[in-house]
Amino acid sequence: MKYIIWFFFLVCLSSIVCGYALDVSFSQKLIGFGVLGLFFIVIPLFSWYRWKDKNPKDYMLTKENLDKMRKSEKRRKS
Repeated sequence: MKYIIWFFFLVCLSSIVCGYALDVSFSQKLIGFGVLGLFFIVIPLFSWYRWKDKNPKDYMLTKENLDKMRKSEKRRKS
């Protein structure tokens, strides 16, 4: 999955660079498709890949997590 994300990232980045570097009639479309690919393909795939095995409740500010943070803060100060 990591290599697929890299592949799409490189394709989108090269599309943007080619859109700026080449003097063709469809250069603005190359830039646009590169940006759309980054925001609608690469970023969602990357987010899903990084968060797929994690529990979101570990990152929420609940009463239990706040109590854990306070306890760890007291241990550091002592």
